[in-house]
Amino acid sequence: ADSLKALADDLCDRLGDGVALLGAALGDKVLVVAKASDSAVARGAHSGNAVKAAAQVAGGGGGGRPAFAQAGGRDVAKLAEAVAAGLAAIEAQLG
Repeated sequence: ADSLKALADDLCDRLGDGVALLGAALGDKVLVVAKASDSAVARGAHSGNAVKAAAQVAGGGGGGRPAFAQAGGRDVAKLAEAVAAGLAAIEAQLG
């Protein structure tokens, strides 16, 4: 989990402006993290809402602040679908 958070931080720093959303299977659980740059948050990005949308698909929950959030789920088989839902949420937020 800590590695995924660090990777999201690194990706967001490299992007400069944008949102990094990552998902991983950790054993029998799903973890999704999102980190948004300050400028992306100013344009409407909300990491908490994005990971919540992803986690719901994977049978879980979670959330967080606009700039950083994490969530978990129980259905590892739905990891790709969960990440796609999180990305769709970010796209809807940013228009």
